[in-house]
Amino acid sequence: MEPDLFTAAAEDRQEKDPAGSPLAVRMRPRTLDEVVGQQHLLKPGSPLRRLVGEGNGGPAGPSSVFLWGPPGIGKTTLAYVVSQATNKRFVELSAITAGVKEVRAVIDGARRASGGFGKETVLFLDEIHRFSKAQQDSLLPAVENRWVTLIAATTENPYFSVISPLLSRSLLLTLEPLTDDDLRGLLRRALTDARGLAGAVTLPEDTEGHLLRIAGGDARRALTALEAGAGSALAKGEKEITLRTLEESVDRAAVKYDRDGDQHYDVASALIKSIRGSDVDAALHYLARMIEAGEDPRFIARRLMISASEDIGLADPTALQTAVAAAQAVAMIGFPEARITLSQATIALALAPKSNAAYTAIDAALADVRAGKAGPVPLHLRDSHYKGAQKLGHNQGYQYPHDLPGGIAAQQYAPDEVHGARYYEPTRHGAEARYADVAERVRARLRGATGEGTTE
Repeated sequence: MEPDLFTAAAEDRQEKDPAGSPLAVRMRPRTLDEVVGQQHLLKPGSPLRRLVGEGNGGPAGPSSVFLWGPPGIGKTTLAYVVSQATNKRFVELSAITAGVKEVRAVIDGARRASGGFGKETVLFLDEIHRFSKAQQDSLLPAVENRWVTLIAATTENPYFSVISPLLSRSLLLTLEPLTDDDLRGLLRRALTDARGLAGAVTLPEDTEGHLLRIAGGDARRALTALEAGAGSALAKGEKEITLRTLEESVDRAAVKYDRDGDQHYDVASALIKSIRGSDVDAALHYLARMIEAGEDPRFIARRLMISASEDIGLADPTALQTAVAAAQAVAMIGFPEARITLSQATIALALAPKSNAAYTAIDAALADVRAGKAGPVPLHLRDSHYKGAQKLGHNQGYQYPHDLPGGIAAQQYAPDEVHGARYYEPTRHGAEARYADVAERVRARLRGATGEGTTE
Protein backbone atom coordinates (compact mmCIF):
# COMPACT_ATOMS: atom_id res chain seq x y z
CA MET A 1 0.00 0.00 0.00
CA GLU A 2 1.38 3.37 -0.98
CA PRO A 3 2.15 5.81 1.80
CA ASP A 4 -0.07 8.87 1.79
CA LEU A 5 0.07 12.19 3.61
CA PHE A 6 -2.97 11.21 5.70
CA THR A 7 -4.24 7.67 5.75
CA ALA A 8 -7.75 6.84 4.70
CA ALA A 9 -8.59 5.72 8.21
CA ALA A 10 -7.46 8.98 9.73
CA GLU A 11 -9.43 10.97 7.17
CA ASP A 12 -12.54 8.90 7.81
CA ARG A 13 -12.22 9.37 11.57
CA GLN A 14 -11.75 13.11 11.13
CA GLU A 15 -14.87 13.35 8.96
CA LYS A 16 -16.97 11.42 11.51
CA ASP A 17 -15.55 13.19 14.57
CA PRO A 18 -13.79 16.44 13.58
CA ALA A 19 -13.51 17.53 17.21
CA GLY A 20 -11.33 14.49 17.88
CA SER A 21 -8.51 15.90 15.77
CA PRO A 22 -6.11 18.57 17.04
CA LEU A 23 -7.10 22.15 16.27
CA ALA A 24 -3.99 22.57 14.09
CA VAL A 25 -5.18 19.66 11.94
CA ARG A 26 -8.79 20.83 11.75
CA MET A 27 -7.71 24.31 10.66
CA ARG A 28 -5.46 23.11 7.85
CA PRO A 29 -6.29 25.04 4.66
CA ARG A 30 -8.32 23.16 2.09
CA THR A 31 -7.28 25.36 -0.83
CA LEU A 32 -4.29 27.53 -1.66
CA ASP A 33 -6.50 30.59 -1.14
CA GLU A 34 -6.89 29.65 2.54
CA VAL A 35 -3.14 29.43 3.16
CA VAL A 36 -1.85 31.93 5.73
CA GLY A 37 1.19 33.90 4.60
CA GLN A 38 3.49 32.92 1.72
CA GLN A 39 1.52 35.04 -0.71
CA HIS A 40 4.70 35.59 -2.74
CA LEU A 41 4.50 31.89 -3.65
CA LEU A 42 0.78 31.80 -4.46
CA LYS A 43 0.42 34.31 -7.27
CA PRO A 44 -1.36 33.22 -10.47
CA GLY A 45 0.90 31.02 -12.55
CA SER A 46 3.17 30.19 -9.61
CA PRO A 47 4.72 26.69 -9.44
CA LEU A 48 2.41 25.67 -6.57
CA ARG A 49 -0.72 26.75 -8.40
CA ARG A 50 0.42 24.88 -11.48
CA LEU A 51 0.97 21.78 -9.37
CA VAL A 52 -2.71 21.74 -8.46
CA GLY A 53 -3.65 22.14 -12.10
CA GLU A 54 -4.31 25.89 -12.29
CA GLY A 55 -3.18 27.18 -15.67
CA ASN A 56 -1.42 23.92 -16.43
CA GLY A 57 -1.84 24.06 -20.15
CA GLY A 58 0.84 24.19 -22.84
CA PRO A 59 4.04 22.26 -23.31
CA ALA A 60 5.72 23.37 -20.06
CA GLY A 61 4.70 21.14 -17.19
CA PRO A 62 5.02 22.05 -13.51
CA SER A 63 8.54 21.85 -12.10
CA SER A 64 9.73 20.00 -9.03
CA VAL A 65 10.09 22.35 -6.08
CA PHE A 66 11.98 22.64 -2.82
CA LEU A 67 10.16 24.30 0.07
CA TRP A 68 12.71 25.82 2.44
CA GLY A 69 11.87 27.48 5.73
CA PRO A 70 11.79 27.09 9.52
CA PRO A 71 9.30 24.77 11.25
CA GLY A 72 5.65 25.74 11.56
CA ILE A 73 5.36 28.17 8.65
CA GLY A 74 3.47 26.00 6.18
CA LYS A 75 5.69 23.55 4.27
CA THR A 76 3.65 20.45 5.10
CA THR A 77 0.45 22.48 4.85
CA LEU A 78 1.25 23.50 1.28
CA ALA A 79 1.94 19.87 0.40
CA TYR A 80 -1.33 18.84 2.03
CA VAL A 81 -3.27 21.43 0.02
CA VAL A 82 -1.65 20.18 -3.18
CA SER A 83 -2.59 16.61 -2.23
CA GLN A 84 -6.22 17.64 -1.73
CA ALA A 85 -6.52 19.87 -4.77
CA THR A 86 -4.51 18.09 -7.43
CA ASN A 87 -5.95 15.55 -9.82
CA LYS A 88 -2.59 13.84 -9.88
CA ARG A 89 -1.50 10.76 -7.95
CA PHE A 90 -0.02 11.98 -4.64
CA VAL A 91 2.52 10.03 -2.59
CA GLU A 92 4.21 11.10 0.65
CA LEU A 93 7.50 9.95 2.14
CA SER A 94 9.54 11.14 5.11
CA ALA A 95 13.32 11.08 4.87
CA ILE A 96 13.34 10.14 8.56
CA THR A 97 11.87 6.68 7.90
CA ALA A 98 12.23 6.11 4.14
CA GLY A 99 15.27 4.93 2.19
CA VAL A 100 16.34 4.14 -1.36
CA LYS A 101 14.07 1.07 -1.45
CA GLU A 102 10.97 3.17 -0.74
CA VAL A 103 12.02 5.86 -3.21
CA ARG A 104 12.50 3.30 -5.98
CA ALA A 105 9.12 1.75 -5.21
CA VAL A 106 7.44 5.14 -5.62
CA ILE A 107 9.30 5.79 -8.87
CA ASP A 108 8.34 2.37 -10.27
CA GLY A 109 4.72 3.02 -9.30
CA ALA A 110 4.86 6.43 -10.96
CA ARG A 111 6.13 4.96 -14.22
CA ARG A 112 3.39 2.32 -14.20
CA ALA A 113 0.70 4.91 -13.46
CA SER A 114 1.98 7.15 -16.23
CA GLY A 115 2.36 4.42 -18.83
CA GLY A 116 -0.78 2.51 -17.97
CA PHE A 117 -3.24 5.21 -17.00
CA GLY A 118 -1.64 8.49 -18.06
CA LYS A 119 -1.67 9.55 -14.41
CA GLU A 120 1.08 11.89 -13.22
CA THR A 121 2.61 11.44 -9.75
CA VAL A 122 3.48 14.12 -7.21
CA LEU A 123 5.95 12.93 -4.54
CA PHE A 124 6.11 14.89 -1.30
CA LEU A 125 9.38 14.19 0.51
CA ASP A 126 9.60 15.72 3.97
CA GLU A 127 12.93 16.44 5.73
CA ILE A 128 14.91 15.79 2.55
CA HIS A 129 18.07 17.14 4.18
CA ARG A 130 18.16 13.91 6.21
CA PHE A 131 18.76 11.90 3.04
CA SER A 132 22.34 10.95 2.30
CA LYS A 133 23.98 11.84 -1.03
CA ALA A 134 23.31 8.32 -2.34
CA GLN A 135 19.65 8.52 -1.31
CA GLN A 136 19.27 11.89 -3.01
CA ASP A 137 20.99 10.51 -6.12
CA SER A 138 18.23 7.90 -6.39
CA LEU A 139 15.73 10.70 -7.07
CA LEU A 140 17.66 12.22 -9.98
CA PRO A 141 16.39 10.07 -12.90
CA ALA A 142 12.77 10.45 -11.81
CA VAL A 143 13.02 14.22 -11.44
CA GLU A 144 15.04 14.72 -14.63
CA ASN A 145 12.66 12.61 -16.73
CA ARG A 146 9.59 13.92 -14.88
CA TRP A 147 8.43 10.48 -13.87
CA VAL A 148 7.52 12.27 -10.66
CA THR A 149 7.04 15.90 -9.73
CA LEU A 150 8.92 16.34 -6.48
CA ILE A 151 7.85 18.57 -3.60
CA ALA A 152 10.69 18.43 -1.09
CA ALA A 153 10.54 20.18 2.28
CA THR A 154 13.55 21.14 4.37
CA THR A 155 14.38 23.33 7.35
CA GLU A 156 18.07 23.48 6.41
CA ASN A 157 19.77 25.51 3.70
CA PRO A 158 19.43 23.37 0.54
CA TYR A 159 22.68 24.77 -0.87
CA PHE A 160 24.46 22.90 1.94
CA SER A 161 22.18 19.92 2.48
CA VAL A 162 20.98 18.97 -1.02
CA ILE A 163 23.13 17.71 -3.89
CA SER A 164 23.64 20.24 -6.68
CA PRO A 165 22.29 18.07 -9.56
CA LEU A 166 18.96 17.63 -7.77
CA LEU A 167 18.72 21.27 -6.79
CA SER A 168 19.52 22.45 -10.31
CA ARG A 169 16.63 20.40 -11.70
CA SER A 170 14.12 21.97 -9.31
CA LEU A 171 12.84 25.36 -8.23
CA LEU A 172 13.81 26.59 -4.78
CA LEU A 173 10.91 28.31 -3.02
CA THR A 174 11.85 30.11 0.18
CA LEU A 175 9.04 30.38 2.70
CA GLU A 176 8.99 33.59 4.71
CA PRO A 177 8.40 33.64 8.47
CA LEU A 178 4.78 34.20 9.40
CA THR A 179 4.11 37.70 10.69
CA ASP A 180 2.04 38.55 13.74
CA ASP A 181 -0.72 39.71 11.39
CA ASP A 182 -0.66 36.32 9.62
CA LEU A 183 -0.98 34.47 12.92
CA ARG A 184 -3.55 36.91 14.29
CA GLY A 185 -5.79 36.22 11.29
CA LEU A 186 -5.33 32.48 11.75
CA LEU A 187 -6.18 32.62 15.46
CA ARG A 188 -9.30 34.69 14.88
CA ARG A 189 -10.43 32.35 12.14
CA ALA A 190 -9.89 29.35 14.44
CA LEU A 191 -11.99 31.01 17.15
CA THR A 192 -15.04 31.42 14.92
CA ASP A 193 -14.74 28.78 12.20
CA ALA A 194 -17.01 25.73 12.52
CA ARG A 195 -13.96 23.51 12.02
CA GLY A 196 -12.26 25.27 14.91
CA LEU A 197 -13.72 26.50 18.19
CA ALA A 198 -16.98 27.72 16.61
CA GLY A 199 -17.30 30.77 18.87
CA ALA A 200 -17.15 28.75 22.11
CA VAL A 201 -14.64 31.19 23.64
CA THR A 202 -13.29 34.67 23.04
CA LEU A 203 -9.69 35.88 23.10
CA PRO A 204 -8.98 39.28 24.73
CA GLU A 205 -6.28 41.48 23.24
CA ASP A 206 -3.71 40.91 26.01
CA THR A 207 -4.11 37.14 25.80
CA GLU A 208 -3.86 37.28 22.02
CA GLY A 209 -0.64 39.29 22.30
CA HIS A 210 0.87 36.71 24.63
CA LEU A 211 -0.20 33.91 22.30
CA LEU A 212 1.59 35.61 19.42
CA ARG A 213 4.74 35.98 21.50
CA ILE A 214 4.93 32.35 22.59
CA ALA A 215 4.10 31.19 19.05
CA GLY A 216 7.29 32.76 17.72
CA GLY A 217 6.00 32.76 14.14
CA ASP A 218 4.97 29.08 14.31
CA ALA A 219 1.35 28.55 13.25
CA ARG A 220 1.20 25.04 14.68
CA ARG A 221 2.45 26.25 18.06
CA ALA A 222 -0.05 29.13 18.03
CA LEU A 223 -3.03 26.84 17.37
CA THR A 224 -1.83 24.28 19.91
CA ALA A 225 -1.55 26.96 22.60
CA LEU A 226 -4.96 28.38 21.65
CA GLU A 227 -6.54 24.93 21.94
CA ALA A 228 -4.92 24.39 25.34
CA GLY A 229 -6.14 27.77 26.57
CA ALA A 230 -9.64 27.21 25.25
CA GLY A 231 -9.82 23.79 26.88
CA SER A 232 -8.79 25.23 30.24
CA ALA A 233 -11.29 28.08 29.98
CA LEU A 234 -14.19 25.81 29.08
CA ALA A 235 -13.26 23.39 31.86
CA LYS A 236 -13.60 26.27 34.32
CA GLY A 237 -16.91 27.35 32.79
CA GLU A 238 -15.41 30.53 31.33
CA LYS A 239 -16.27 32.00 27.95
CA GLU A 240 -13.08 34.04 27.74
CA ILE A 241 -9.47 32.85 27.62
CA THR A 242 -7.88 35.11 30.19
CA LEU A 243 -4.16 35.74 30.30
CA ARG A 244 -3.91 33.78 33.55
CA THR A 245 -5.78 30.83 32.10
CA LEU A 246 -3.51 30.78 29.07
CA GLU A 247 -0.41 30.99 31.29
CA GLU A 248 -1.66 28.07 33.35
CA SER A 249 -2.51 25.97 30.33
CA VAL A 250 0.80 26.44 28.51
CA ASP A 251 2.93 26.76 31.68
CA ARG A 252 4.64 29.90 30.45
CA ALA A 253 4.41 33.29 32.13
CA ALA A 254 3.69 36.39 30.10
CA VAL A 255 6.79 38.56 30.14
CA LYS A 256 6.01 42.26 30.48
CA TYR A 257 7.42 43.10 27.10
CA ASP A 258 5.89 44.76 24.07
CA ARG A 259 7.87 44.05 20.95
CA ASP A 260 6.45 47.12 19.28
CA GLY A 261 6.58 49.47 22.28
CA ASP A 262 8.92 50.99 24.84
CA GLN A 263 9.79 47.67 26.49
CA HIS A 264 11.19 46.38 23.20
CA TYR A 265 13.74 49.18 23.07
CA ASP A 266 14.31 49.39 26.82
CA VAL A 267 15.22 45.74 27.22
CA ALA A 268 17.35 45.73 24.05
CA SER A 269 19.15 48.84 25.32
CA ALA A 270 19.70 47.23 28.72
CA LEU A 271 21.19 44.14 27.05
CA ILE A 272 23.73 46.20 25.10
CA LYS A 273 24.61 48.44 28.06
CA SER A 274 25.13 45.40 30.27
CA ILE A 275 27.49 43.93 27.67
CA ARG A 276 29.28 47.29 27.44
CA GLY A 277 29.56 47.34 31.22
CA SER A 278 30.96 43.77 31.28
CA ASP A 279 28.13 42.53 33.56
CA VAL A 280 27.68 39.09 32.06
CA ASP A 281 24.90 38.05 34.45
CA ALA A 282 22.78 41.14 33.78
CA ALA A 283 23.32 40.69 30.05
CA LEU A 284 22.08 37.08 30.27
CA HIS A 285 19.04 38.23 32.25
CA TYR A 286 17.99 40.67 29.54
CA LEU A 287 18.76 38.12 26.83
CA ALA A 288 16.47 35.65 28.61
CA ARG A 289 13.70 38.25 28.81
CA MET A 290 13.94 38.89 25.08
CA ILE A 291 13.90 35.18 24.27
CA GLU A 292 11.00 34.43 26.60
CA ALA A 293 8.99 37.32 25.19
CA GLY A 294 9.30 35.87 21.70
CA GLU A 295 11.75 38.42 20.32
CA ASP A 296 13.00 37.69 16.81
CA PRO A 297 16.37 35.96 17.33
CA ARG A 298 17.72 37.71 14.25
CA PHE A 299 17.07 41.08 15.90
CA ILE A 300 19.06 39.99 18.95
CA ALA A 301 21.89 38.72 16.77
CA ARG A 302 22.02 42.02 14.87
CA ARG A 303 22.33 43.94 18.13
CA LEU A 304 25.22 41.70 19.21
CA MET A 305 27.04 42.31 15.92
CA ILE A 306 26.72 46.06 16.43
CA SER A 307 27.98 45.79 20.00
CA ALA A 308 30.98 43.75 18.86
CA SER A 309 32.22 46.67 16.75
CA GLU A 310 30.87 49.60 18.78
CA ASP A 311 31.95 48.51 22.26
CA ILE A 312 34.75 45.97 21.71
CA GLY A 313 36.35 46.62 18.35
CA LEU A 314 40.03 45.83 18.13
CA ALA A 315 40.37 45.22 21.86
CA ASP A 316 39.23 41.73 20.84
CA PRO A 317 39.10 41.36 17.04
CA THR A 318 37.45 37.94 17.40
CA ALA A 319 34.34 39.46 18.99
CA LEU A 320 32.86 40.48 15.64
CA GLN A 321 33.65 37.05 14.20
CA THR A 322 31.84 35.47 17.12
CA ALA A 323 28.80 37.73 16.69
CA VAL A 324 28.61 37.17 12.92
CA ALA A 325 28.95 33.41 13.34
CA ALA A 326 26.16 33.53 15.93
CA ALA A 327 23.91 35.47 13.55
CA GLN A 328 24.51 32.95 10.78
CA ALA A 329 23.87 30.03 13.11
CA VAL A 330 20.68 31.61 14.46
CA ALA A 331 19.36 32.11 10.92
CA MET A 332 19.95 28.44 10.17
CA ILE A 333 18.72 26.75 13.35
CA GLY A 334 16.12 29.07 14.92
CA PHE A 335 14.62 28.62 18.36
CA PRO A 336 14.81 26.81 20.70
CA GLU A 337 18.44 25.83 19.97
CA ALA A 338 19.35 29.40 18.97
CA ARG A 339 19.10 30.41 22.62
CA ILE A 340 22.37 28.54 23.27
CA THR A 341 24.18 30.27 20.44
CA LEU A 342 22.94 33.69 21.56
CA SER A 343 24.02 32.91 25.11
CA GLN A 344 27.52 31.96 23.98
CA ALA A 345 27.90 35.17 21.96
CA THR A 346 26.51 37.33 24.77
CA ILE A 347 28.90 35.85 27.32
CA ALA A 348 31.88 36.26 25.00
CA LEU A 349 31.04 39.91 24.29
CA ALA A 350 30.31 40.78 27.91
CA LEU A 351 33.64 39.39 29.11
CA ALA A 352 35.74 40.75 26.23
CA PRO A 353 38.01 43.79 26.76
CA LYS A 354 36.25 46.95 25.64
CA SER A 355 37.13 49.73 23.21
CA ASN A 356 34.92 52.20 21.34
CA ALA A 357 37.86 53.50 19.27
CA ALA A 358 36.49 52.11 15.97
CA TYR A 359 33.14 53.79 16.71
CA THR A 360 34.62 57.19 17.60
CA ALA A 361 37.11 57.03 14.71
CA ILE A 362 34.53 56.74 11.94
CA ASP A 363 32.27 59.35 13.57
CA ALA A 364 35.17 61.80 13.77
CA ALA A 365 36.03 61.21 10.11
CA LEU A 366 32.37 61.60 9.12
CA ALA A 367 32.18 64.87 11.06
CA ASP A 368 35.06 66.32 9.02
CA VAL A 369 33.55 65.16 5.73
CA ARG A 370 30.16 66.64 6.64
CA ALA A 371 31.89 69.88 7.62
CA GLY A 372 33.24 70.18 4.08
CA LYS A 373 36.76 68.98 4.81
CA ALA A 374 37.11 66.78 1.77
CA GLY A 375 39.34 68.41 -0.79
CA PRO A 376 40.80 66.90 -3.94
CA VAL A 377 42.61 63.58 -3.86
CA PRO A 378 46.41 64.18 -4.07
CA LEU A 379 47.65 63.85 -7.65
CA HIS A 380 50.03 60.99 -6.94
CA LEU A 381 47.10 58.87 -5.62
CA ARG A 382 44.72 59.44 -8.54
CA ASP A 383 43.75 56.76 -11.03
CA SER A 384 46.09 56.48 -14.00
CA HIS A 385 44.48 53.59 -15.87
CA TYR A 386 42.81 55.61 -18.62
CA LYS A 387 44.13 57.48 -21.63
CA GLY A 388 45.35 60.95 -20.81
CA ALA A 389 45.70 60.38 -17.07
CA GLN A 390 49.49 60.68 -17.20
CA LYS A 391 49.24 64.06 -18.93
CA LEU A 392 47.11 65.24 -16.01
CA GLY A 393 49.85 64.29 -13.59
CA HIS A 394 47.98 61.33 -12.12
CA ASN A 395 50.14 58.80 -10.26
CA GLN A 396 53.33 60.82 -10.79
CA GLY A 397 55.60 60.58 -7.77
CA TYR A 398 53.64 57.75 -6.21
CA GLN A 399 55.83 55.40 -4.16
CA TYR A 400 54.83 51.76 -4.22
CA PRO A 401 55.00 50.64 -0.55
CA HIS A 402 55.81 47.02 -1.37
CA ASP A 403 59.09 48.11 -2.99
CA LEU A 404 60.29 49.79 0.22
CA PRO A 405 61.80 48.32 3.40
CA GLY A 406 59.09 47.79 5.96
CA GLY A 407 56.34 48.34 3.37
CA ILE A 408 55.79 51.98 4.40
CA ALA A 409 56.19 54.96 2.06
CA ALA A 410 56.63 58.39 3.64
CA GLN A 411 54.14 60.20 1.42
CA GLN A 412 50.91 62.09 1.87
CA TYR A 413 47.68 60.11 1.52
CA ALA A 414 44.98 62.39 2.95
CA PRO A 415 43.72 65.56 1.19
CA ASP A 416 45.38 68.80 2.32
CA GLU A 417 42.30 69.81 4.32
CA VAL A 418 42.65 66.89 6.74
CA HIS A 419 46.35 66.08 6.40
CA GLY A 420 47.63 65.19 9.84
CA ALA A 421 44.18 64.58 11.35
CA ARG A 422 44.00 61.72 13.86
CA TYR A 423 40.71 59.84 13.89
CA TYR A 424 41.71 56.50 15.35
CA GLU A 425 42.76 56.84 18.99
CA PRO A 426 43.31 53.28 20.19
CA THR A 427 43.04 52.21 23.80
CA ARG A 428 45.52 50.01 25.64
CA HIS A 429 42.79 47.45 26.37
CA GLY A 430 43.31 43.84 25.32
CA ALA A 431 44.61 43.23 21.81
CA GLU A 432 44.22 46.91 20.91
CA ALA A 433 47.44 47.72 22.77
CA ARG A 434 49.31 46.13 19.88
CA TYR A 435 47.33 48.21 17.36
CA ALA A 436 48.17 51.33 19.37
CA ASP A 437 51.89 50.60 19.10
CA VAL A 438 51.67 49.84 15.38
CA ALA A 439 49.59 52.96 14.69
CA GLU A 440 52.18 55.20 16.36
CA ARG A 441 55.11 53.67 14.47
CA VAL A 442 53.30 53.83 11.13
CA ARG A 443 52.25 57.45 11.64
CA ALA A 444 55.81 58.37 12.46
CA ARG A 445 57.08 56.64 9.31
CA LEU A 446 54.47 58.34 7.16
CA ARG A 447 55.67 61.68 8.48
CA GLY A 448 59.24 60.61 7.65
CA ALA A 449 60.18 61.07 11.31
CA THR A 450 61.95 57.74 11.78
CA GLY A 451 64.63 55.82 9.98
CA GLU A 452 63.89 52.76 7.96
CA GLY A 453 62.89 49.68 9.79
CA THR A 454 60.02 47.31 9.96
CA THR A 455 56.60 47.38 11.53
CA GLU A 456 54.53 44.51 12.71
